[in-house]
Amino acid sequence: MVVASNALFAQLSIFAEVTQAIFQSGPVNSTEHPKSRRKALSVSQRHIEINIMSRGDYERLPMSRNERTKSPRCLVTPGTLMTVLKFALPTTIFLLFLGFYLYEPHIELAFYDRTWVHKEIDPVEPLSNCFDRVSPSYNVSEYVYGVKKTEVQAGMPMRMGLDCYNFAGTIKKEPRTQPIAHIPAESRVQFHTYWRNDLAPFGPRQEWMLKSFFATQDIDSSRLILWSNGELGPNSILQSYLTRFPDSFALKVVDIPSLAKGTELEGSDLLTRKDAKAWVDGDLIRLLLLWNFGGVWVDMDSLLTRDVQPLLEHEFVTQWDCYDKIYLPLNGALMRFRKHSPYLCEAFHVMATSSPPRSGSTDWGALLYLKLWRRLLSASVPPFKILPFCFSDGRSCRLDNRLPDPFIPDSKTGKWTMGLGLEEGGGLDQALQKVFGVHLHNQWEKPYPSDGWVERLLLKRYDEKLKPREEL
Repeated sequence: MVVASNALFAQLSIFAEVTQAIFQSGPVNSTEHPKSRRKALSVSQRHIEINIMSRGDYERLPMSRNERTKSPRCLVTPGTLMTVLKFALPTTIFLLFLGFYLYEPHIELAFYDRTWVHKEIDPVEPLSNCFDRVSPSYNVSEYVYGVKKTEVQAGMPMRMGLDCYNFAGTIKKEPRTQPIAHIPAESRVQFHTYWRNDLAPFGPRQEWMLKSFFATQDIDSSRLILWSNGELGPNSILQSYLTRFPDSFALKVVDIPSLAKGTELEGSDLLTRKDAKAWVDGDLIRLLLLWNFGGVWVDMDSLLTRDVQPLLEHEFVTQWDCYDKIYLPLNGALMRFRKHSPYLCEAFHVMATSSPPRSGSTDWGALLYLKLWRRLLSASVPPFKILPFCFSDGRSCRLDNRLPDPFIPDSKTGKWTMGLGLEEGGGLDQALQKVFGVHLHNQWEKPYPSDGWVERLLLKRYDEKLKPREEL
C-alpha cells in the first residue's frame, strides 16, 4: 500500500479533528447505518472519512498535477533491486577482503545464560573458617606466605608467538648435588590419577600416561598411584609396572565416603554424584585424594613432558586456555595441593553450600576453582597459583601458536608456529622440553599417526628412557 506523506499528514489532522468532535458530541450508536454514522461524524459541515488507500485509489484522487508530482513515492522495482545487488554485493565482498588483508581480526564469541551468571558467578560469598583452624601438618607461614624460589605466574596472557613456552623455560630444576637416600613409598611426592574401569578397560593407550610419568619424573622421590572404582590388579600391563617399580607405583580402589570423612561433605548425598563422562565424580575424587594424601593430580588423558619438581613449592591449578574465558578460566587436569590444605577445605565448603553439579559439567572443576579464587581475594587471602595455559594445555590457543593436532599426520600439519619445524631439535621439540605436559582432552578413540610428532618427540623417547630399567 502506498500513501503520500502530505496526504497522510492531512488525514491525520482530520482524524484528530474527528476525535475531538466525538468526545464533544457524545457516543455514537454502533447499530446505526453507516451513512447515519457519517452524519454523526460530519462536523464542520463536511464529510470526513479516513482510509488507507491502495496505490490505484491514491492515483485517482482529485488533486492538482503539481501536488501529485511533488508527492514522494516509495517504489522499489525488481529492476532497481537487481541493479543495487549488481554493484553493492561485489563492493561489499571486496571491502571485506581488503579489511582482512589490512587488519588482523580477533573474534571470540561465547554465550552464557544470564540467569546462571547472576546465580553462580556474580555473588562472592564469604569464606568459612578453614584458614582459622588449619591442620598442624599444614604450615601456613611457609606454604601460603613463604618466599618461593620460582615464579609460575607471568601476569600476562602470553597469547603471542612463543611467549608462554619461553616463560616455561625460565623455570629451572635445581641439579642434584648428591645421591638421595632411599625414601619410603608413603613419604614420597604422591602423584594421583584415576581410571574408571566400568567405562573402558585399561589398555596400551592408557599405558602411555604411565610411561610418560616414569620417563620424566624423579622416581626415587615420587610415586604414582593409579586409582580406580574397581580392581585393576589382574591387568597384565599394570602388573608389569608393579613389578618394575615397586616403590614408585601402586594401585588403589577409591572409597569416596571414607575419603570424605572430616570434610564438610561427610555423609552428604553429593558424594554419590557421577556421570557417563566421569567428569563430576572425577572432579570430586581429585580433591578428596589431594586432601587426604597431598601431592599432584594428573589427568589420565595427559602426557608428561618434563619433571614437575620445580613447581611443587606452589599449590596450583592451571589456566584452561589462552583465551581467558571469563566464567570458566581454570582447569584441574594438572594440579597440586598439600595434605589438609585450607584451600581444599574451603573448596569442600563451596561444594556443600552451592547448587548440586550438573551432569557432564565442570561445576566441580572450572566453576568451583573460580568461585574459590574470588572468595580468597575478597577475604584478602593469597590465592593458589594458576599455571599458564601452555604448561600443560598448549593445544588450546590461537591457530598460530597452539600445539599441532596430535591426531593428524605431520604432512597435513606442515610447519609449526612462526615457520618452526616439527623435526627433532626443531622449534616444537624445544617447546615441548620447556613445558610440563600435553593434555589430550579425552580423545581416546583417536590413534596417534605413525611417525607423527607425538610418536617421534614423545612416545619413542619414553620407550628409550625406560629401556635401561627394563633390562636391569
